[in-house]
Amino acid sequence: MYKALINQNTYLAILEPRHANDLFQIVDKSRDSISQWLNFPQKTNCVEDSALFIEKSLTRLSEHNGYWAGIWYKEELAGSVGYLYIDWKIGKTEIGYWLGDDFKGKGLALQAAKMMINHAFHDLDLNKVEIKVATNNNKSRAIPEKLGFQTEGIIRNDEFLNGVYHDRVIYGLLKEEWISDL
Repeated sequence: MYKALINQNTYLAILEPRHANDLFQIVDKSRDSISQWLNFPQKTNCVEDSALFIEKSLTRLSEHNGYWAGIWYKEELAGSVGYLYIDWKIGKTEIGYWLGDDFKGKGLALQAAKMMINHAFHDLDLNKVEIKVATNNNKSRAIPEKLGFQTEGIIRNDEFLNGVYHDRVIYGLLKEEWISDL
């Protein structure tokens, strides 16, 4: 899955070195809102940081251990979605996603997550997809809930962000439970 069309305006594509500037710009522009829930903006202070992130993602892709794809909307980089890891022994992955401020509220993260789940189950033949979300991040929690994930539990103090510990909900979806309308 190097480029996957979601609809006429939206597609996913593997992040490549040539995307480093666009990636940095969207992170920098949306830094405050993204930093409420994720820690990577604190490590993204220049284009070179974005280039290093992309390089690491491509290495993980070559090692078959996950990757990040860009979410493009009307030919603009809108955010990213990815497999944080792939555990081939038990057939499991975890999906993460984020969007820039200008692209929220359009259903892009939901559609991107749906595409990645479909890819995980049908192309990679994995058995389970997980999504972990801060308990108070209601907009992000809506995505796995809309996609039929089951709440598997709360992981207490699972993330330290902005000087505060946060609990996270872990959602799980099994291949046999997945019904895709793609």
